[in-house]
Amino acid sequence: MSKLACVAGEPSGDLLAAPVLSALRQIPDTSNLEVYGIGGPRMQAEGLRSDWPMETLSVRGYVEAIKQLPAILKLRKELISNLTGEGRPDVYLGIDAPDFNLGVELALRKAGIPTLHFVSPSIWAWRAGRIAKIKQAVERMLCIFPFETEIYERAGISATYVGHPLASEIPLEPNPASAKQRIEQALSLSTNALNGIVVSVLPGSRGSEIELIAPVFFETMAQLVKRLPGQPLHFVIPVATPRLRAPLEALLKSTLEKNPSLNIYLIDGEADAVLEAADVVLIASGTATLQAALWKKPMVISYKVPWLTAQIMKRQGYLPYVGLPNILCGEFVVPELLQDDATPSKLSDALLAWLNNPSKVTQLKTRFAEMHETLRRPTGLLVAQAVAQTITATKSRNSV
Repeated sequence: MSKLACVAGEPSGDLLAAPVLSALRQIPDTSNLEVYGIGGPRMQAEGLRSDWPMETLSVRGYVEAIKQLPAILKLRKELISNLTGEGRPDVYLGIDAPDFNLGVELALRKAGIPTLHFVSPSIWAWRAGRIAKIKQAVERMLCIFPFETEIYERAGISATYVGHPLASEIPLEPNPASAKQRIEQALSLSTNALNGIVVSVLPGSRGSEIELIAPVFFETMAQLVKRLPGQPLHFVIPVATPRLRAPLEALLKSTLEKNPSLNIYLIDGEADAVLEAADVVLIASGTATLQAALWKKPMVISYKVPWLTAQIMKRQGYLPYVGLPNILCGEFVVPELLQDDATPSKLSDALLAWLNNPSKVTQLKTRFAEMHETLRRPTGLLVAQAVAQTITATKSRNSV
């Protein structure tokens, strides 16, 4: 039996990798593949045996990672020891999480294990110097954005554009009315309860994001209602993971005590339905901003990290934007309000600008439709084929 080891370090990686594992079962050479490593519920549903908890790796920013560093280093040491010993795979697939995976890939490649990496680190945005380490660690980079392959080919690294899996999962034409009905049913609301303006609010999928960003987002909701008197406003917040429900409920309770007329709904998961139903989106920077763009939604991107983390990232970055929609378009097509600019006043101003300018929204939707077409590829199958090809080559070399 062939063996694949793979590691996803956070929920977005779990989402990206699940279609790959599904596609592997459809390829004859890998239909009986043993898959193990680290992953979340979606990967596990597709047959992954997760031998370590993904939550250990789900941290963002330098300051946050330092707190978790001993546990992360211990896990990486155990993983490398296992994969270079009795758990030796035919190929290793790292899914995103470059700060963790590149170190693992470097050790495994030195031990003669082929390494693939799915989702390029953002070397085009910051820390471009990492490409030297990537060349040592990664046999083949699987890129989700079309402009990335040229960067790797110039550096002498094999790279393949596989598209972004979300672009295939999300339909080209959204159906907001249907999405509103799904949300109403999930929340046991009456039919047409969400008639009016739907503002989708996505404060992030990590505890640190809820701590730093969500309070500002809740204040923004209260301010927006005051600035649109008489308008039926509905705020819908998808709860990314069960552990985030308690802190979000606490924020909701305190907000409603001050503003009892607000219509705010928490819904478990259902981020796609929440985005599809939206008239405008208030969102934390991250993969979800690409989801919002693929749903063709006007959005306001925001983010907050501890001061020290922000200073370090600022010194190592060279793009003027952080949101994926802006990076892919090469310009500020949606506003970004970060750190000290992430105030309820400025965020509500930016949301109102979209609501008051339908012609600008139409132009944005056209731009996002073009992006969608570019990113739409059979990503899971293309990555699975790369894994299968590598396994076949490994078996061939070993049999000589």
